[in-house]
Amino acid sequence: MHLYHEHATPPPHAGSPKHTRGRHSALRIGLGGPVGSGKTATVAALCRSLNEDLDLAVVTNDIYTREDAEFLIQEAVLPPERITAVETGACPHTAIRDDISANLEAIETLENSGGPLDLILVESGGDNLTATFSQGLVDAQIFVIDVAAGDDIPRKGGPGVTTADLLVINKIDLARYVGSDLEAMANDAKAQRGELPVMFTSLARTDGIDEVAQWARQQLHLRSRHTV
Repeated sequence: MHLYHEHATPPPHAGSPKHTRGRHSALRIGLGGPVGSGKTATVAALCRSLNEDLDLAVVTNDIYTREDAEFLIQEAVLPPERITAVETGACPHTAIRDDISANLEAIETLENSGGPLDLILVESGGDNLTATFSQGLVDAQIFVIDVAAGDDIPRKGGPGVTTADLLVINKIDLARYVGSDLEAMANDAKAQRGELPVMFTSLARTDGIDEVAQWARQQLHLRSRHTV
């Protein structure tokens, strides 16, 4: 079955290798999506895939806990000092879109203590289809949905689905168990997003995050071309 993938393949190991960059702000990629869609697992998989040759850090957002950050620390995806949490105390989108000061402070602390960094992943708390990041906080946005929530999610749209720089449809290994039609999801996503990229992931597979990691490398490559 053909699934819609619209993305360019960057050169191998696009972006700058570890320890060769000057001290300047890292690329920031935000990850949003509904509760249970697999955002934290996606962040963990990206860290494992990219950490070999890029300097990474992660900021997680939860309303009243540090649970996502603690999960990443327990999974040892990065050194503990490269992972920090923001307790938003309000709806998750507030801290990533409306009052981004706590996230900006967390990013500044990571860059001052652990820099120079290549990439900072900013994970939103679980939100609905309207979740978007402020352009003052991140350079690019990934929105994560999953097939178990229903194959009508792409058709419903919402700013998260329609405007994110990358839409990730996760847990495709569950599609046959929950009756989700991946081809229909691909077609609906294309109808909602036009030429914006859509990728299908199964983190149960060892190569399940590879395309998303390549996309992240492409963002670094494009940024480096514009900052040279």
